Amino acid sequence: MTLTDNGFELSAPVNLRDMGGIPVAGGTLREGFVIRADDLALADETTASDLVEGGLAAVIDLRSAGELANTGRGPLGRMRVTYHHLPFMDSIGQSSQVPGSDVLDQSTFASMYIRMYEAAAARIVTSLAVIATAPGATAFHCAAGQDRTGVMAASLLLALGADDDAIVEDYTRTGANSVAIMARLEPVMASMMAALGLEADAAAKASMGNEFSPAPMKGLLHHLNSSYGDPLEPLRTAGLNDALVATLRERAIG
Repeated sequence: MTLTDNGFELSAPVNLRDMGGIPVAGGTLREGFVIRADDLALADETTASDLVEGGLAAVIDLRSAGELANTGRGPLGRMRVTYHHLPFMDSIGQSSQVPGSDVLDQSTFASMYIRMYEAAAARIVTSLAVIATAPGATAFHCAAGQDRTGVMAASLLLALGADDDAIVEDYTRTGANSVAIMARLEPVMASMMAALGLEADAAAKASMGNEFSPAPMKGLLHHLNSSYGDPLEPLRTAGLNDALVATLRERAIG
């Protein structure tokens, strides 16, 4: 058993997937371009090495500073990949402060996703720039690979002209991994839940007891489509331009 400096066990990610094959405007997302994942800071040496040998060039860490301090960067921190810490929330506790979102009920997370997309727009744009210019594959991750990672994946797909159904389908694929995600995160869950004033066991049971819902992503997309002339408007205001979108499309579409 290999442990992090803080004593957390390293293991293979359980919600890691290449986004290749998703339909976007003008084609499909090519394999080997971008990867979404649960916590890569806890990835074991074999997984980390396989990712780098397979072409991984950049890692985007969407976790908060507190989460980074808790688990570090893991084996990938010692390998030849660039690292970009672009937290979508200042602290994990922010997720409990969004009206309408219940941290024990994933189906209510739409308002959290909306706030994240709008408040973290500049970091989303920076992440898209990393993906567009990395000399190989880029992986982005949070803890579970569900919420912050889901918003980042949706942002990329929106920039590439994917339709809502494709974005929701990608998001809901995480549902099949929910139990494995909770089991993998159990050692670090106590400190994460303590930040929310919750017991880890209660959070885990609530998460596993509810069927995974597409409602949060559908809610985000409905808000963007109904509130803006262009769902990318918050990102464009934060610096997304046609040149960056063109570079993404040139590299992303197979």
